Amino acid sequence: MRENDRVTADFKGEYQELVDEISELLGAPATLENRDFELIAFGAYDSEDELDAAALDPVRTRSILTRRSTPAVRTWFEGFGITRATGPVRIPPTPEAGVHRGRICLPVRHRGVVLGYVWLLDGGQGPSDAQLAGAMQVTGRIGALLADEAQHGADLTRELRAVLAADRGWQRDMAVAELRTALGTRADGAHTVVCVAPWPSADPDDAPSLRTLPGAEALCTVPWGVRGQCLAVLVRLRSTDTLTPATSAATRLLERTGGAGAAGVAAGRAGLAELGAAWQEASAAARAALAESRLGPTAEWASIGPYRLLTSLPPGSAQDPAVQALLTPSHRELARTAEVYLDCAGQAGRTAAELGIHRQTLYYRLSRVEQLTGLDLDDGEDRLLLHMALKAQRL
Repeated sequence: MRENDRVTADFKGEYQELVDEISELLGAPATLENRDFELIAFGAYDSEDELDAAALDPVRTRSILTRRSTPAVRTWFEGFGITRATGPVRIPPTPEAGVHRGRICLPVRHRGVVLGYVWLLDGGQGPSDAQLAGAMQVTGRIGALLADEAQHGADLTRELRAVLAADRGWQRDMAVAELRTALGTRADGAHTVVCVAPWPSADPDDAPSLRTLPGAEALCTVPWGVRGQCLAVLVRLRSTDTLTPATSAATRLLERTGGAGAAGVAAGRAGLAELGAAWQEASAAARAALAESRLGPTAEWASIGPYRLLTSLPPGSAQDPAVQALLTPSHRELARTAEVYLDCAGQAGRTAAELGIHRQTLYYRLSRVEQLTGLDLDDGEDRLLLHMALKAQRL
């Protein structure tokens, strides 16, 4: 068994043993989730009554079957203060929220930071205070284990950040070589890179766990211009033309941005030699998805069309003096009209329908665009210049 796979299996087995210990101590099945409400382990049912109770509780059933909870469920439970609690928290049943049975939440903390939660169904005559105190001692051991696992994943985070920060040439080659050594034989497989931007925090304690992202090898935060930080994730693929693990990871990560971010996915590659180029593709696709909502919230490099060229240009280089007057806030509607017209290949009927305006109104607006820019919309090169400038403005 490969070293990282062996370590992952060891962690999984230890989590299961600790959850089973809590279940036995309290006489009820326990469920362990990380702080992102991703299922890690759950205790076996002791009776048919417990099984029936779980089946009648959609939230618990979904958590076990899909190994995760929805953002709405997470927000609802966090409203009871479980992220700040240092002891057991009792949560009453709320059928309208899908919670048909009450819960007891045991927060899992390590050095004051919440890393996960142990959940119990509360049948009304739940465990005693002494039993819960004993269970909380076990959660302390779980917290230390979660911290150890996070540190294990952080080792590759350092190598990945070095690759992304290195200049082209020998510096990047050396950084890639170190990452390849750390990955071992897995380095020769198919990989891609995901960029999620902007990422809400550069704090390592706020980074998602690798166990919540199947296929993820390493992740790190990197600067994102004036917007703060973005998150980079190295994802292992089954083949270079199957990006499903990467797009799935992007979808999960976007839930953490509160709807304010977008994700880009690079083309798949064999090995790590072109990891720098893959990062450029992923970050460019994320920029395109932020600029053009129809591409997002997750955009693959192969699907962003002209933005593949525009994102490769130095900042500001696509700003042409002829178009500057059109790009002022007072002419926003004219600029939108021109962009839609060019997107529709200059077909007036399609453009008017897209904008919901009369064709004569469209002709008037286009004449105003020509007056402001000095460009001739019947000339192919003038159209190309205007189209590029309008798309670049979005970036």
